[in-house]
Amino acid sequence: MRPDATDGGGATAPSAPNAYTIAPLLAMAIAAVAIGLSLFQLYTAGIQTVNLFYQRGGHLAFVLVLAFLLFPVSKKAWIRWPVDLVFIAGSLVSTGYLIFNLTAIVNRSGFYTQQDIVMGAIGTVMVLEAARRVIGPTITIIGVVFILYAMTGPRGLISGITLPGILQHRGYDVNRIVDQLFLGQEGIFGIPLGVAATFVFIFVLFGAFLEVTGAGRFFIDLAYAVAGRQRGGPAKASVIASGFMGSISGSAIANVVTTGAFTIPLMKKLGYKPEEAGGVEAAASTGGQIMPPIMGAGAFLIAEYTRIPYVEIVSISILPAILYFVTVYLFVDIIAAKRGMRGMTSDELPRVRDVFARGWHFLIPLGILIWFLIRNISPARVGFISIIAILAVSVARYVVRRIALGRPPVDDGSSVPGVESAAPNTLFGRLGTRREEQRGAEESWLTSLLRGSVKTLEALEVGARNALPVSIACAVAGIVVGVVSLTGLGLKFSSLMLSFSGGNLLLALLLVVLASLILGMGLPVTASYIVLIVLTGPALTQEFGIPLVIAHLLVFWYSQDSNVTPPVALAAFAGAGVAGANPMRTGVEAWKFAKGLYLIPLFMVFNPEIVLGGDWWYVGWTVVTAFAALGAFAAAIEGYLFTRMLWFSRILATAGMIGIFYPNHLVEIAGFLLIVVVLLLNFARSRRDAPGTPDAMAV
Repeated sequence: MRPDATDGGGATAPSAPNAYTIAPLLAMAIAAVAIGLSLFQLYTAGIQTVNLFYQRGGHLAFVLVLAFLLFPVSKKAWIRWPVDLVFIAGSLVSTGYLIFNLTAIVNRSGFYTQQDIVMGAIGTVMVLEAARRVIGPTITIIGVVFILYAMTGPRGLISGITLPGILQHRGYDVNRIVDQLFLGQEGIFGIPLGVAATFVFIFVLFGAFLEVTGAGRFFIDLAYAVAGRQRGGPAKASVIASGFMGSISGSAIANVVTTGAFTIPLMKKLGYKPEEAGGVEAAASTGGQIMPPIMGAGAFLIAEYTRIPYVEIVSISILPAILYFVTVYLFVDIIAAKRGMRGMTSDELPRVRDVFARGWHFLIPLGILIWFLIRNISPARVGFISIIAILAVSVARYVVRRIALGRPPVDDGSSVPGVESAAPNTLFGRLGTRREEQRGAEESWLTSLLRGSVKTLEALEVGARNALPVSIACAVAGIVVGVVSLTGLGLKFSSLMLSFSGGNLLLALLLVVLASLILGMGLPVTASYIVLIVLTGPALTQEFGIPLVIAHLLVFWYSQDSNVTPPVALAAFAGAGVAGANPMRTGVEAWKFAKGLYLIPLFMVFNPEIVLGGDWWYVGWTVVTAFAALGAFAAAIEGYLFTRMLWFSRILATAGMIGIFYPNHLVEIAGFLLIVVVLLLNFARSRRDAPGTPDAMAV
């Protein structure tokens, strides 16, 4: 599975065609549309802002055309071209009609012409079909079901069916539904697509520029230089590197198949089982979606929905994200200790000094990004500035090396032996690879300029292709949000949720977990989060009293679980493909390593100080107990803490963890003390056991 065959963080999609195995003319058309989309986004982000309908309409037009070019209806040319050209024309006509007639459409709001309704219906069908091709049929079926729900009622198009109890509503005709979904700001062109068309796309493009210029390899080398010598070094390096790149890439699955191509073979070589190697990478890559500063698309969406500044969302998410990665790190370390694994030798690893000497300039764009975000500059503008910074430092590095050292900078490759990155799956990526193969030591200025231009075009193309599934998913999520708003389904679902849970908060949260898992089987992470927060948000905040930002973080974290939870563990299945492992067993391992994804949101709900802040001593106590609980959980699962754990020690550690999570201060203190007792007892036992004996190493 390739990164461009994923949905940007959720469901698997049909594979996009390889840019150099299809007809050259089609490959050039795909590249032209993708590059045009990226240039349009750069222009509106950093040069001239435009009306939201122009921005979102233009973005959707490019995205739909790119989707129908990349994902044909059939492999047979005589079927494909007539059908796909009709869909491309429908996409351009419907979005173009809205853009060029926007003033007139706004002026006759509520009194639309038949032509308005027809164009809106065509546009809605185009979005649903593009989602079916890019992401899969499930998301399209969900969109259609919500539209049919809006039609069902006494005054609706489907008036002969009576919905049960709380789900009843008046019903709406086609005109009112099209008005809501395509001609207004609450449907397809609502907040989800708005976030995708501004903030998300520009940061996905930023990640593409980092990857094309070699930053991904720099972060992997840096992670190995820092953690490679420790026991289980490659697995720990995987956790660190995936945390770096997963936040920027915006896709857990894409991160698995890129970073995992380096880390998984080395984990297997060290002694981790293939399923464990794939599971570690999947869990770490999933954590990248909750790791600041980018957090995939999450931080932008949460900021839009809560009206809390983006920089504040990022700052309060740092500690929970660290807790998650500590949990994965502990699992990795315990497995390594239990099996007597050692780290890689110094000869096998790069030195931190050498890694920084080759790639320190990649930290400049990241520093600029963080600096401007802290100063509350628009995220879209910050992304634009950061991309310009990448280009500037790359050119400056080349010029300095050329003038000062008398030679162009050489692509040194990865310092970690035994792995190579895959060839890029784009037209300009292929051209760039060929130029690298033909590159000589005495490369001229003109040749270098040409090579740099090809790299830039490659990044523009890769960025658009990587952002495609997220944009399509957000457009369909807009359909769901529009219907929920039109019918009042959100409040009804909240009442239903309150009724099922009987007012019990823990049971209500379990319902959210189950709903997120079910939605995650067919929806991307971003769409799953949007649907869930619209449906469950009112109940969580109004009925159960959870603070607004914590409710959004809770739902966003739980929306990630489809990446690592069987039977549909999407990132884990991608890791299994790289590791050559059994997919379902890899899913179970990933589910185990990613347990912080379920536990930490609970801790945020019952200990809101970890997010919202409070007295320093209480926040400190909360952090210490959180680390203790997560450490006890990992030790109890693996049965190892300094040495093997006896059965009653595992039970006591589990009881202590539950006590810390229990919303009562005395029980929390008792749970913490119980974990400390288990830790001291096992430490004393480890000192009595001779190092390296079977008794010390057994489970």
